[in-house]
Amino acid sequence: MPAVPYQELKPPQRVLLGPGPSNVHPRVQQAMAAPLLGHLDPYFLTVMDDIMSLLRYLFQTSNQLTFPISATGSAGMEAGLCNFLEPGDVALIGVNGYFGERLVTVAQRCGAEVIRLDAEWGHIVEAEAIEDAFKKQRKVKLLALVHAETSTGVLQPLIEASRLARQHGALLLVDAVTSLGGHELAIDDWGIDICYSGSQKCISCPPGLSPITVNQKAMDTLKKRTSPIASFYLDLSLLAKYWIAEGGRVYHHTAPACLFYAFHEALALIAEEGLKARIQRHARYGAALQAGLEAMGLTLHAQPGHRLNTLTTVRIPDGVDDARIRQRLLSDYSIEIGGGLGTLKGKVWRIGLMGYSSSEQNVLLVLSALEKLLAEEGYRTKTGAGVGAAVRSLRS
Repeated sequence: MPAVPYQELKPPQRVLLGPGPSNVHPRVQQAMAAPLLGHLDPYFLTVMDDIMSLLRYLFQTSNQLTFPISATGSAGMEAGLCNFLEPGDVALIGVNGYFGERLVTVAQRCGAEVIRLDAEWGHIVEAEAIEDAFKKQRKVKLLALVHAETSTGVLQPLIEASRLARQHGALLLVDAVTSLGGHELAIDDWGIDICYSGSQKCISCPPGLSPITVNQKAMDTLKKRTSPIASFYLDLSLLAKYWIAEGGRVYHHTAPACLFYAFHEALALIAEEGLKARIQRHARYGAALQAGLEAMGLTLHAQPGHRLNTLTTVRIPDGVDDARIRQRLLSDYSIEIGGGLGTLKGKVWRIGLMGYSSSEQNVLLVLSALEKLLAEEGYRTKTGAGVGAAVRSLRS
């Protein structure tokens, strides 16, 4: 026996209905067992080419610079800011949740002067607030918005923000970690300059990759920098030389081959389903879940008319123990949901229906389990009200 004790690796099967990761399709799981190859192997390079093509389809873009960064979604955020912001640049950042706050922190570490566009957690950043900020500030380099705020369940409108950014000569950066592959997101048509996401949510691949797309306007800005990019690993000009085949690829880092295989298969599944059909699926099951929760007498937290289909925030009833309900869901039903972040900690649950996890079976399962556990906490509702409302929503 070894000197250091260890356990036999036997992770339990979970129904992942939290804010991420989502469950993965068996084909994605199987892809990770394919033979390991070197990151410059000729076959592996064809896999990279496929990934870029499939990602352009998903992002709805023709941007040449479209690929996954070999790191989680937070690396996409850092890459999107550290490449385009220099000390002294002015950035407008929408802050209506936890990840808007993180954008502010990263931009400040880049040396930028940050102008916060604050909104209540659970509400959108209004176009009027964005326009007023542009009018009040000197030259603004970048406007950053979270399309799908994972902490609040809010879907941020982008088209008017894009128009305002172009009008004032600013780049538009969008965090699409919880929307890409689950909500409409048209990079080229909407005029988004920089956009990043994560592999583990609506794409339903294991965590560890951050898809990013950058248009030529943004890349031209990158070439005009007067100071070096602080991060070597996230330097897009260096990463481009590895991903873009012109003149032969140049080594940058050792890519996680097995994770790329899984990502390739997850993207292929999206293409097979069809992007429009996939977005409609998320809308259908998101609406059914929300109808069921409201039929149980629960209150949805996010602003009406701007609620995510991929992640629903619901307020925890008075007298109900947040942690105990989530623990019972996990222990009794093997269902994971999320608690609140930041100012919403202990106030909301976050229920995700993303990618492979977005199904009728999961909607009905979580509603029936939640109803039973809430009743045991003393919160009473008509038996079967949530499931009944969800079924009616699905039939309509």
